[in-house]
Amino acid sequence: MRRAPGSPPAPARETGAAAGAGGPGSRRSARILETGQAGRPVRSREAAGARTVDSGLLESVRESMMAEAGAVTPSRVAAAVQATGKLLGTAGSLAAVERISAELNGLGPLQELTRDPAVTDIFVNAPGSVWVDRGRGIERVPVLFDGEAQLRALACRLVAAGGRRLDDGSPCVDVRLAGGYRVHAVLPPVSTSGTLLSVRIRRERVFSMEELRSSGMFGPGVQAVLEKVVDRRLSFLISGATGSGKTTLLSTLLGLCSAEERLVLIEDASELNPVHPHVVALESRHGNLEGGGAVDLGELVRQALRMRPDRLVVGECRGGEVRELLTAMNTGHSGGGGTIHANTAAAVPARLNALGALAGLGPDAVRLQAASALDVVIHVGRTPRGREVLCVGLIHDGTED
Repeated sequence: MRRAPGSPPAPARETGAAAGAGGPGSRRSARILETGQAGRPVRSREAAGARTVDSGLLESVRESMMAEAGAVTPSRVAAAVQATGKLLGTAGSLAAVERISAELNGLGPLQELTRDPAVTDIFVNAPGSVWVDRGRGIERVPVLFDGEAQLRALACRLVAAGGRRLDDGSPCVDVRLAGGYRVHAVLPPVSTSGTLLSVRIRRERVFSMEELRSSGMFGPGVQAVLEKVVDRRLSFLISGATGSGKTTLLSTLLGLCSAEERLVLIEDASELNPVHPHVVALESRHGNLEGGGAVDLGELVRQALRMRPDRLVVGECRGGEVRELLTAMNTGHSGGGGTIHANTAAAVPARLNALGALAGLGPDAVRLQAASALDVVIHVGRTPRGREVLCVGLIHDGTED
């Protein structure tokens, strides 16, 4: 039901696990409710305007932006908003510029969530089902899209901004965007519930060892061990599940390396950002529409060996590149490291065998290479207390009793 102009906003129904996802409220413009007031819209007219933009205004500004060449900048958006002749007031104009900029050039209704420094991941399962991870487990947040069409349009725009396409011919895509966002999108019918969107946020700030210890990731004893691993140039792998803190810990440990050392980082999608004066980063590249131009991690490892690295780091070992990494560590490149998905530290050898098989290596070859190249496995995991270092294990060839 529409309300008369100037009348106070009607109270919204409670937005619990499913309320509002399919009701009349979900058909209005996408909006974000205050985190501490789930189920009640912001009472202030100006604050409400910051989260709701008239669809006609948005479309008018969009057409204005598309009519002229050039990047979508806040100044251009502000000029376009002013040109519409709508009287929004100072606060309303600023809110409209902010929200329209997010719709045209950002994460749309999800942009507000990125301002929380604790948020590392955003998951959209449906227009009315948005979740975030703040390090304490996945939590539902009161963010709503107009419908499936708006969600799909956002996913397609984000993927296009990353230089790839998302359509029926390519329904599953992973891209990295400016600003530190890694976006993964899936379209129906591969997704049976509609468009799925996952956003990993790379934070520029890197934690110190003291900050990680204060957060409960490890105690003083484990901290001393980890610092010795780096100081003694031991080669290591950090294992754990997705979102367990592998990349966070690896970035911090690399920051402990001597300033005289040259670090060469190899990643599928750039996430590592150690605080170190001499870092060279390489990133894999997907093929173009014709399938050409692809550069995989294995090729990057081979190229990195020609760059005289003091420490060679592979952001995540997930395929045949494990052969090149183990070979590099067996040819004098000690002190290197990387991350790997594994259930426990004890499961890492089996995981290496599986990855080695993808590169044509037999179990015995992987065992001998790993025992010679790797020294330590650091296993991290998620617990009710947060992310923690659960185990520090040593690698040996299995011939000892």
